Amino acid sequence: MAKLIDNPDRARRLARAIASDLVVFNEAKILEGISNDTLFQVMNADIEEGRKLFKSRVTEEVFARNIYDCAIVNVLVKNKGKIKSKIW
Repeated sequence: MAKLIDNPDRARRLARAIASDLVVFNEAKILEGISNDTLFQVMNADIEEGRKLFKSRVTEEVFARNIYDCAIVNVLVKNKGKIKSKIW
């Protein structure tokens, strides 16, 4: 078994990679979710699958820092600010 990631910087890179994969494979769902203010409903299963993967690769201490959640917001939401939406 591979050693769990205990370095926050490495964990951030992993979280951003997982979030980036979500964008690549779910662009249409993300655009729809932001446009309709339902992003976290339409992406729930995918986000939770990514969270499970992230948790399996990092220590509990690193997981508790909400690094994955920050990556989800920064990669899935922040970069989509130009999309017309009721939420902004």
